[in-house]
Amino acid sequence: MAAVAEPASPPAVRDIDIHADPAGALPVYRWRQAPKGLATRRQLRERRLRPGGQDPVAVIECRGGKRKAWLYEIAKAKPIRPMTFAKEIALDKAMAKRQTCPKCSRRYYHCLPLRTLGSCLECHDGTPAAPGSYMRPPGEQLAAAA
Repeated sequence: MAAVAEPASPPAVRDIDIHADPAGALPVYRWRQAPKGLATRRQLRERRLRPGGQDPVAVIECRGGKRKAWLYEIAKAKPIRPMTFAKEIALDKAMAKRQTCPKCSRRYYHCLPLRTLGSCLECHDGTPAAPGSYMRPPGEQLAAAA
């Protein structure tokens, strides 16, 4: 009698960390114990650098191992790419959307609670806005400037 082949089961779905060392051999340092010459992405950014395609060389743990951050070699890091004019315009448009009140058209210097309130505080409940906290809407001029 011929053996009946069973259908192959689908592979198990696993969450894979693309930065993890397959051998698990990355050294782990505790908070403030990493050697000089290594930095996290945020620390590289403060120095206006980026990892530049290099793999992490170590891990730093804080809060008793509850938080981890990858460490990169500062010597292999590359400078950040400069902001282009087109990217700057796109970022300004995105921030304008978050900072402009849809009711009074004032653009504030901070992001507005548009999801919860739908407008600035002055339009929502009458709380007066400080004159220095917003820009004048386009087209609105002072009488002396006309």
